[in-house]
Amino acid sequence: MKAETRRNEILSLLGNTDNPIPANVLKERFDISRQVIVQDIAILRANGYDITSTNRGYVLNTKTQATRVFKCRHSFEELVEEGELVISSGGKIEDVFVNHRVYGRISARLDLSSRMHVEELYRSLFSGASKPLMSVTDGYHYHTVSAESEKVLDEIEQKLRTRGFLIEI
Repeated sequence: MKAETRRNEILSLLGNTDNPIPANVLKERFDISRQVIVQDIAILRANGYDITSTNRGYVLNTKTQATRVFKCRHSFEELVEEGELVISSGGKIEDVFVNHRVYGRISARLDLSSRMHVEELYRSLFSGASKPLMSVTDGYHYHTVSAESEKVLDEIEQKLRTRGFLIEI
């Protein structure tokens, strides 16, 4: 399992429980050393996730919602459609990131929770002030999406797949 996939699964586990998850449980689940778990948690924290270490395990703070990472690909012109699809289905686009072959992971916090937010982002990018991250990876990019439940995320995933935006990892 790739490190990024494992970290996304760790986030999902932490985000979908109210109980602390001990490092040993994560170690056994992913069949890796405890040190790798500690490093993964440090990387997740560096990427903006508020994870607390307690004497009973790791806790993701402000985890009132379920989260999932989607790998997508579409044209610049379809950016608004993708955003509105997620928002209208009950999701919030937390961030966008790409995996650049030279520079590694490049990410930006988005916090898109309304059509107005999506349209503002599009207008900013359309003005030419900057280009979307997906432009450096031929349209491929990832979004962390949050929603009130896994069921809503399942619906978003199906809609992205049906529209042809979702890339199977």
